[in-house]
Amino acid sequence: MSLFEKFRKILKRKTDSTIDDIEEFLIENNFGIEFTERFLEELKENRTKDPVGFLRRKIEDILDSVDTSLNLDGHPVVFLFVGTNGSGKTTSIAKVAYFFKNQGKKVLLIAGDTFRAAAIEQLTKLADKLNVPIVKQQSGSDPASVVFDGLESALKKKVDVVLIDSAGRVETKKNLMNELSKLQRVIEKKIGRSANEVLLVLDAYTGQNAVEQVEVFTQAVNVTGIVLTKLDGSSSGGIIVPIIEKYKIPVKFIGVGEGIGDLKLFDKEFYINQLM
Repeated sequence: MSLFEKFRKILKRKTDSTIDDIEEFLIENNFGIEFTERFLEELKENRTKDPVGFLRRKIEDILDSVDTSLNLDGHPVVFLFVGTNGSGKTTSIAKVAYFFKNQGKKVLLIAGDTFRAAAIEQLTKLADKLNVPIVKQQSGSDPASVVFDGLESALKKKVDVVLIDSAGRVETKKNLMNELSKLQRVIEKKIGRSANEVLLVLDAYTGQNAVEQVEVFTQAVNVTGIVLTKLDGSSSGGIIVPIIEKYKIPVKFIGVGEGIGDLKLFDKEFYINQLM
């Protein structure tokens, strides 16, 4: 049963606890306390005969408040990916690589997550599968050094798109901030500007934990967009509504399956239809 179908079911009950039920429903589906309280206030004030349509319009208004288009200015186009371990960051990088390769672009991957040997191995396997080059060093190497070498290679080989992985550990926020700040400085030094996009990869299943991750990473780096993974099997996609409302960070890509081609540019209608 979709999110909107569940909402309709609550409305059909028409009991004294309907408002409480709606509040519980929205919070359980990760729309957040602030959005939920404001929605309920406006619902009471408007006395609308179509609460489902009213909810849809509220969601649309928030989605329309940000620009979801990709920044592709300059050459090479550089994307820095950030996010916690297990969010689907490495596989999302491969899917974005596939997305651009299908457009005839020359793509280069940089294995900047040197903290985990498994991350380097995984990205290498995906690069081999896609037949795209990868710049890497041994586990434990300085990530900034890897990114420096990778960007130097991209400039020499006139690569169109550079996709950079980064460490996902957040156990020590200070180290994370320092590392990501250093990567940003290296990118600016090598290409003369900031990365086109700093994409935070979030797992739709993490629910309210996603808000905490946004808080941590926006303190460490200038996040310009979100990649929302596993939207295909989760009604928890509602989490992006409070994130966009509070942080004004748009969703740029959504993951809708396991396949290498199952990553789409964010589309408002598609997203809402997923919820419905």
